[in-house]
Amino acid sequence: MPEHLGRPAAPEPPWPGCRYAFQPIVDHVSRAVFSYEALMRSADGGPPGPVFDAVQPGQRHRFDELTRQQAVASAAALGLPRHLHLNCLPAGLLADPWLLEGTLEEAARHGLTPDRLIVEMTESEVIDDPARFAGIFDHYRARGLRVAIDDFGAGYSGLNLLAAFQPDQVKVDMNLVRGIESHGPRQAIVRAILQCCTDLGIDVIAEGVETPAEYAWFAAEGVRLFQGWLFGRPALEALTAPSWPGSG
Repeated sequence: MPEHLGRPAAPEPPWPGCRYAFQPIVDHVSRAVFSYEALMRSADGGPPGPVFDAVQPGQRHRFDELTRQQAVASAAALGLPRHLHLNCLPAGLLADPWLLEGTLEEAARHGLTPDRLIVEMTESEVIDDPARFAGIFDHYRARGLRVAIDDFGAGYSGLNLLAAFQPDQVKVDMNLVRGIESHGPRQAIVRAILQCCTDLGIDVIAEGVETPAEYAWFAAEGVRLFQGWLFGRPALEALTAPSWPGSG
């Protein structure tokens, strides 16, 4: 990796038209929030499409860094109690391996240590060069930052990816989660993922859980981390407490 040339000490203005919603990721064993994922929204609180559409190709890497810093600042202003999941565009990180330095500096400005940040990238984006990602993240992991693979199981190279690049967490793709309690083939696939992650010491998050039956199946398989509408929808500029199945 190249020598770090330093970044501005003062925060830059937020990206215009960009806001953040936060969705809880829960630990069902301790019945507590494990983390909140920062999810981009447009100025009116709707889907982030208009924000992405306004980004010129030459601005994408800067957009990725500045909006992630904005998410950190927004979460900190709300009194983030636990960890924070942040999304990252892998192409930007490959182009500039120091891209996450700005994120860490923004977190430090708000008193958030690196071990409270978990960077997410989708499986399909990482499989292009897992060995290089591993090298880049060795640097950040040494400082406490963690990495998660989102939408795991959506592609065709997931288990091969784990052989080359072991993340700290994987988030099981919601298409595997949906109706899993009554779908034998998906159950077999997810059990293989769970066993592989157990052997490698990787935490698993069941993502997109919407029904008590989906939750019960994963809980019976030993999964303790969950995200989905069953526990809480994304809340615009708010850190809401989760709901629990069967609690009323």
